[in-house]
Amino acid sequence: MLDFDLAELYEVQTKNLNLAVKRNIKRFPPDFMFQLTTYEWQELRFKVENSDALRLQIETLKKGRGQHSKYLPYAFTEQGLAMLSGVLNSDKAIEANIAIMRTFVFMRQFALTHLELTEKLKELETNSTKQFADIYEALNYLLQKEKQAEQQTERKQIGFKN
Repeated sequence: MLDFDLAELYEVQTKNLNLAVKRNIKRFPPDFMFQLTTYEWQELRFKVENSDALRLQIETLKKGRGQHSKYLPYAFTEQGLAMLSGVLNSDKAIEANIAIMRTFVFMRQFALTHLELTEKLKELETNSTKQFADIYEALNYLLQKEKQAEQQTERKQIGFKN
């Protein structure tokens, strides 16, 4: 999750969230939190330009001075969010963090319970790919045969002509 989304959930300013993280930077190794690159941030902004959170942040920035954010956003992994709960001690932050952690647990359980369905879909895709590969090969053979016949008729003829 991005820092400004978390700040909105925790009902704090993004600046204050990032300051709390920087004061406790030893708690956030690169696999817990990382800063997006300029390219990643631009790609993300264009892909989710209609997202309410991004639109809200962009609209907030467009009021004269300070139209553009000076800093690239930070992204937090599940472990980073768990560590963030120890850094932010407000009641709202604790409630939001519990809700986020429950969401991660639900997503993981959903993925594990539907693993069997995913495997069956992959198996079906593999089997149908083999069948379609044979058909595709036959069609290519027929197309090549047609091209060869066409090339033969278009060739400049040599020898005796009437």
